[in-house]
Amino acid sequence: MKRRRSIHSFREEQVSKEILEQIFTYGSYAPTHYMKEPWKIKVYQGDGRRKFIQSIMKSYQRIGMIKDDDHPKTLKTIDSLSSFLLAIPHHAVIYYEQPDDRIRNEEEYASICAFIQNSQLAAWQFGVGMLWTITPYMHDPQFAKEIGLENEQIKIAAVMQIGYPKKIPIDKGRTPIDKKLEFVEFYPT
Repeated sequence: MKRRRSIHSFREEQVSKEILEQIFTYGSYAPTHYMKEPWKIKVYQGDGRRKFIQSIMKSYQRIGMIKDDDHPKTLKTIDSLSSFLLAIPHHAVIYYEQPDDRIRNEEEYASICAFIQNSQLAAWQFGVGMLWTITPYMHDPQFAKEIGLENEQIKIAAVMQIGYPKKIPIDKGRTPIDKKLEFVEFYPT
């Protein structure tokens, strides 16, 4: 656990489907309320990344992160960002069907977060790195439709960037737990 890092640059080599299946199988041992196992995964790899990344660019234009014009600067931004994203071997969209009940929804999302963390820890054992991303396009309903998630109840929880690390960041340490932890022996009256 202490050695795992978020990876920001990846080698070109793809991770085999068998290893990805093992990683996500280990992830599925996350705690889950009522054994719902709400997580679903779409992995975009190979040529599947191109349409996925095009949908990201269109979303960024819709939401105003990138201008929606043919100006050379805009085209250069799109090309640069697309190239960066294409260099990532796998993009895994983690999604679920949101329950109408707010508490149940929080339970499902918490379970998915545990699934993601388990997957990251399992991946590290295979020498695979991941970056857990929460990005604006995840909240764009048109983006969801473009990648095949047309049900309005579907919520994208995260997008995982996955591959073999090109560079492993140094350990930046953690805040000592005694700065975050409080033991309560009694309730004041």
